[in-house]
Amino acid sequence: MKKRGSVALSVLLAGSMMLSACSGGNESNTGNKQGNENTGSNNTATEDAGIRKDGLPIVDEKLTLTMVSPKAPLAPEYNEMEIFKRLETDTNIHVEWDNIPDTDYAEKKNLLLASGDLPDAFYGSQFSDYELITYGQDGTIVPLEDLINEYAPNLKKLLEERPDIKAAITAPDGHIYGLPTWEENELGTNPFFHAINTTWLEKLGLKFPETLDEYTEALLAFKTQDPNGNGKADEIPFSFMHMQWCMDIAGLFGAFGMPDNLEHRIVRDGKVIFTATQPEYKEALQYFNEKWYKQGLIDPESFTQDAPQYLAKGKTPEPILGSYVWWEVEEVVGSDRADNYALVPPLTGPTGEKTIGRGNGGGPGRNAFVITSENEHPEATMRWIDQQYEPYMAAQIHWGPIGIIYEKDANGKLVNLPLEDGVSMGEFRQKVAPNGAGVITAEHFKTIVDMEPRAKQRKMDLEKYYEPYMEKENYPTIFFEPEELDQINQIEPDLIKFVNTQRAKFIVDGMDDKAWDAYVKTVQDMGLDKLMEIYQTALDRYNTALK
Repeated sequence: MKKRGSVALSVLLAGSMMLSACSGGNESNTGNKQGNENTGSNNTATEDAGIRKDGLPIVDEKLTLTMVSPKAPLAPEYNEMEIFKRLETDTNIHVEWDNIPDTDYAEKKNLLLASGDLPDAFYGSQFSDYELITYGQDGTIVPLEDLINEYAPNLKKLLEERPDIKAAITAPDGHIYGLPTWEENELGTNPFFHAINTTWLEKLGLKFPETLDEYTEALLAFKTQDPNGNGKADEIPFSFMHMQWCMDIAGLFGAFGMPDNLEHRIVRDGKVIFTATQPEYKEALQYFNEKWYKQGLIDPESFTQDAPQYLAKGKTPEPILGSYVWWEVEEVVGSDRADNYALVPPLTGPTGEKTIGRGNGGGPGRNAFVITSENEHPEATMRWIDQQYEPYMAAQIHWGPIGIIYEKDANGKLVNLPLEDGVSMGEFRQKVAPNGAGVITAEHFKTIVDMEPRAKQRKMDLEKYYEPYMEKENYPTIFFEPEELDQINQIEPDLIKFVNTQRAKFIVDGMDDKAWDAYVKTVQDMGLDKLMEIYQTALDRYNTALK
């Protein structure tokens, strides 16, 4: 990687490090001007460098690029991943990967940006909108629209066919700083699937829970009545991962009439609501403390464990896990135990409420790939990443290679090969697919690639168990104005961090009215009203533009 000195980067570090790795038009300064110039392509220079504008390989003489990328827990280093070996053979471009565990990626990415020790590109970059605009306008990353037009025929075709995707990835200043990634399958509307051990329910003579209190009774029986029959008090009634996608208890807040999500932001009747200061939220936290934590029904590690720890609890030699949150049953407990568990629909709460939230966003991501200003071969780099927007290759990048995950049927459609017994697709996918770039549209699911079996199952589960009770609105994926992003960045990271810390504290330690009132006042003093005003203004503007 190459060193790039930048005062702006050092100044921005404190703000950027607090941004979530998954978050969703001023005059350019001198650095941005240089970045814009770098996106232009001199055809003669390109040809002299041996870079072909079409066809493969991309370069005549092997070229090495440096890339930084997050890596899933079970994934190998990317140079060992078959899909990248094939790309190197096809393109004649070798990538020197710096793979960072996804749990550490946000912090290390920001340290790299602040130090100026930049790779040629960030793959699966996880840049927030604030970072895309800030680092785009100061020249750290380069605008990509000219490179797309000249060197990305697959992506250019996609954006011409789907102007909505182009609009989603275009910043308010008119530039494209990050490339899209998307699986247009509507599976993210609710990530919180609750599973319960039905074998234990039957053994203990318990009915399948329909209310929150019945669920609590089942968890208490799991703890006290030795359902695994080994004579040990080793059962874990309920486990989750605090404030983590598809592993959190946010869905249970709907039993109190105010469904939550990881942003603590929902929309009702066009109005933005911050859930974590509402009376229903307080009631839910008191319930979870008094009925669950105090009675030992919550796995204490739910607030600290990582994904490998969590997934291992369903695969112990003797079953110990009573209930958990994950959107694929067998990925937690394994295929041999999957039939012992069933999904729990939204539960009726103390006031008779029965609802579940709808996930925010849902459109294409716009941070799959960014090219830095230190890249001496942006044309070749764009051609390399464009291979991953060819529909067949996009499917393989998301799920795995032909011959390992797929074969082509008589119609040319990629269909799933059977997995070996005991192999979970979710875990196997981590090992064979980077899932870092590429777009698979709804049309591609009809003609190019068959939806994987677990995705089909998840879609059916959503329709059967959750969609009938789901909130009607969500907060869409909005590319905010730069000044709005500045204000959001100043307020939201610390505010959300405080709210999430307090949520865990209230569940574990409980709260009284005095503690709750002090918490609400602190959140308001941190700028909650201003933050909600920004989100409301942007939503109103977005809805007006749709009319």
